[in-house]
Amino acid sequence: MTPLAILFMIIAMLVIWGGLVVAIVFLAKHPLEDDDGAPPVQPGQYRAPRR
Repeated sequence: MTPLAILFMIIAMLVIWGGLVVAIVFLAKHPLEDDDGAPPVQPGQYRAPRR
C-alpha cells in the first residue's frame, strides 16, 4: 500500500471509531426515555403500542 492509501485508511478509521465513541458518550450522558413516562419494559414482557 502506498503512504497516501495508508493515510486515508487511518483518517477513515478515526472518523468511524471517533463517531462511535462520541455516540456512546452522548447516550451515556443522555439516556433514552419513553414518551409516556411508563416504567421501562423488562425483557420478556409485552407492552401494547400506543395509538
